[in-house]
Amino acid sequence: MSKDIRRIVATDCGSTTTKAILIERNDQGEYRLVARGEAPTTVERPFEDVTIGVLNALTELEEITEQTVPAGYETGKRTLLKDGKVHRHLKDGNEVSTGTSSLDGADMYVSTSSAGGGLQMMVAGVVKSMSAESAERAALGAGAILMDTLAVDDGRKDFQKVERLRQLRPDIILMSGGTDGGNVDRLVEMAEVIRRADPKPRFGDMRLPVIYAGNNQAQEKVKAVLGATIETKVVENLRPTLDRENLGPAREEIHEMFLEHVMQQAPGYSKLLDWASEEVMATPNAVGKLLKEYAVQEGINVLGVDIGGATTDVFSVFQAPDGERIYNRTVSANLGMSYSICNVLKEAGVENIARWLPFTIDPAEVRNRLRNKMIRPTTIPQTYEDLLIEHAVSREALRLAFEHHKSLARNLTGSAQQRDIGQIFNQQDSGQTLVNMLKLDMVIGSGGVLSHAPNRAQAALMMMDAYQPEGITMLTVDSIFMMPHLGVLSEHLYEAAKEVFERDCIVRIGTCVAPVGQGKTGEACVRVVAKGIDVTVPYGEIRVIPFSFAENGDTLTVEPAKTFDVGEGKGKPVTVKRFDQSRGNRDQTTNLIEGTVGLIIDARGRPYQIDLNSPNRIEGLRANLAAFGLPLPK
Repeated sequence: MSKDIRRIVATDCGSTTTKAILIERNDQGEYRLVARGEAPTTVERPFEDVTIGVLNALTELEEITEQTVPAGYETGKRTLLKDGKVHRHLKDGNEVSTGTSSLDGADMYVSTSSAGGGLQMMVAGVVKSMSAESAERAALGAGAILMDTLAVDDGRKDFQKVERLRQLRPDIILMSGGTDGGNVDRLVEMAEVIRRADPKPRFGDMRLPVIYAGNNQAQEKVKAVLGATIETKVVENLRPTLDRENLGPAREEIHEMFLEHVMQQAPGYSKLLDWASEEVMATPNAVGKLLKEYAVQEGINVLGVDIGGATTDVFSVFQAPDGERIYNRTVSANLGMSYSICNVLKEAGVENIARWLPFTIDPAEVRNRLRNKMIRPTTIPQTYEDLLIEHAVSREALRLAFEHHKSLARNLTGSAQQRDIGQIFNQQDSGQTLVNMLKLDMVIGSGGVLSHAPNRAQAALMMMDAYQPEGITMLTVDSIFMMPHLGVLSEHLYEAAKEVFERDCIVRIGTCVAPVGQGKTGEACVRVVAKGIDVTVPYGEIRVIPFSFAENGDTLTVEPAKTFDVGEGKGKPVTVKRFDQSRGNRDQTTNLIEGTVGLIIDARGRPYQIDLNSPNRIEGLRANLAAFGLPLPK
């Protein structure tokens, strides 16, 4: 089937903008991005038809290709629309129409959507730190916005839980709890709370869907308690045993219910579903699928972020102790750069934002500027000082969202673990975070403040300050936010999605070398050696070195001082090799990429701590900007 697919159209129907991309196979047999168009999303009045925005975005694609296409492609206008809908040749692998010329129609049309606010869910479990947390991971991984988590032991009375359910009106409730064959009574109690609340879904007059993914012995009793007024779907247990999580069936059912109960109720979605070659996917779910598939195929650990105006999504894929790569996603629904900017101010505090500013400013002035941004969310910085304030806010939004993510991306709480004597005396608990920054291979930044930063070095510095990568890490950004389109495409044509992702989607900023440890300012921290490079960087500094494989070779040796660690232990050197997607099986020492900035040596130590009263704070921040060649504020 893939040999028949030459032209692919993909759209992402966002809450405000519908983005369309055109992918074609060129003369060399590679899938590449040909054009990108966008138009306002039309799910609300006066249009109330999401497909109008899709048609407008595809019309822009047609106009762009009429004017210009990259070398290696047939010139001329692509005819992507016919009879007021997407003109495509194949649906579910079967031919549905033919084109009159080689430029007529697309072989595949796929789409994602978060219009109408996306999927909003609540989860209910028995134990908040176990079954409820597993349910949270299942819901977030399926692309949902998590409204609240109910648990038998969450400290709330039953009437408070009933009030909360009636107030929030979720699209779907995911219910879990108990291992297979365990206690049934607690699950029945939670089902009674849901039945008493009798919550109504946001859209339409359909019955509220509840997905039950708990103890298999309680399935019939829970269904009986919920009754006929609630549509109950039963799937396999999320936690069949204490030491095993089974999130796949619940996530698939969430996706199916999202299509049936949420998308179908939004105006125009039935037409969109009919046009698409494959099922429409929730935007965050599509991004997660792409990152997970890419991490598994390449054998790497990946951390991705999408920071928007209202929310910040964090995605990670890390290798668990058993060798499996575990995907996690969290959404911080109150952290963003425009509509939610004052929530960042509230959560982080004005002092934490002001500590990143390389100039003196009254904290009250920072507060006022951020309030202005909140009431005028579509404005962009007018001065360099405004830009630096916005970048300071982004650091705190990214940091807070990352802390939230680490709290959920954990090993299973309650599972038995084999320990040695040292671990027993250290009282090392289960449920530790899976996010190990020394094992992280790649960071992918996305969202306006990162993707559209005036200089790629600014995006690198924001991610370095917020995430504090350790050891040797590849820094990249999503150039024009194509990850949702490529995510839904990867489900059906992974090679095409991968080729466009690597060549047109992500921009490689460079390799970050960051030793872990503390030292004295000015003392030798790390030495970096490659062909034509031999640099020793003192503690407390950032050094940026131009790097290219043609001039500096395919390997780099990092030699930390005896009290610092770059991945192999204190004082032990590490040699990293070129990250090459064609290499086959990947070993753990191929983290070296060349990029727009080059080789970034961050010798500020880990953890890196700074506050408003840190000595020489402003001088240090200005030195960081100067290291990247960025302009200094007056």
